[in-house]
Amino acid sequence: MVKSDIEALTKKHPGLTHSDDRKVLSHVQREQDDWILNTIMIEDCEVPFQFKRKKLYQKLKGARVNLTYYPDIQKVAGMNFEIMKIVRIRIS
Repeated sequence: MVKSDIEALTKKHPGLTHSDDRKVLSHVQREQDDWILNTIMIEDCEVPFQFKRKKLYQKLKGARVNLTYYPDIQKVAGMNFEIMKIVRIRIS
């Protein structure tokens, strides 16, 4: 996806945010139903980023990534937690 495609996507969907060259501090993968749920933590951000895939993803710890995401709320044990749902992730 080129820069103009990203700009068009974020303009079409105002809730989307795009970040370039962000460092991944941790990356955890776990099975959830028929999916693999990936959770990553990004440097200088306290909110977890999540995305699902059908297969395991490469290890991202220490990598720099480009992300397109939107904020979401996840309910755990009756409490709401803020997360970021990743729509697109690419290694920088």
